Amino acid sequence: MDIAELYSCHYKRLYHICFSMTRDAYLAEDIVQETFIKAMKKAETIIDEEKAGAWLSVIARRTALDMIRREKRKAAVPMEQDTLESFCLITKQDVEQEVESGLAAEEIKSAIRQLAMNYQEVLLLKVDGGLKEQEIANLLNLKPSTVKTRIFRARKQMRALTGLGA
Repeated sequence: MDIAELYSCHYKRLYHICFSMTRDAYLAEDIVQETFIKAMKKAETIIDEEKAGAWLSVIARRTALDMIRREKRKAAVPMEQDTLESFCLITKQDVEQEVESGLAAEEIKSAIRQLAMNYQEVLLLKVDGGLKEQEIANLLNLKPSTVKTRIFRARKQMRALTGLGA
């Protein structure tokens, strides 16, 4: 499999996917480049070359989600220790509540990992990616109604898995 050929065939579509997720042209280009670097390292694992486009799309989406998370972490502004301490005193955060919400978040992530892949994908794009149903539909080449159905069913399964009622 020729990486240059893959690049010329799939660059535009991968760029579109990445741009729709990030809304940043430069970041989208970086993600596409990173996608092809990852693909080069694993090119020998492709058995069916007709599925290379789908394989690259999955790599691009996952790389985009990773980059989005990394960018969100970078956006956090570090505070001076005294400012941070006074902020905590003012807000009087309840440590117990933080621990409970952290445990709940872990339980939810664990439940998401138990869902079928198509449900995981739409739910992660909705929750972690912050995408709207129409954007998810465009990204995954699905009908908006299919996305809504998958989100509904994923949430229903999540409630069953986490025991939060039906």
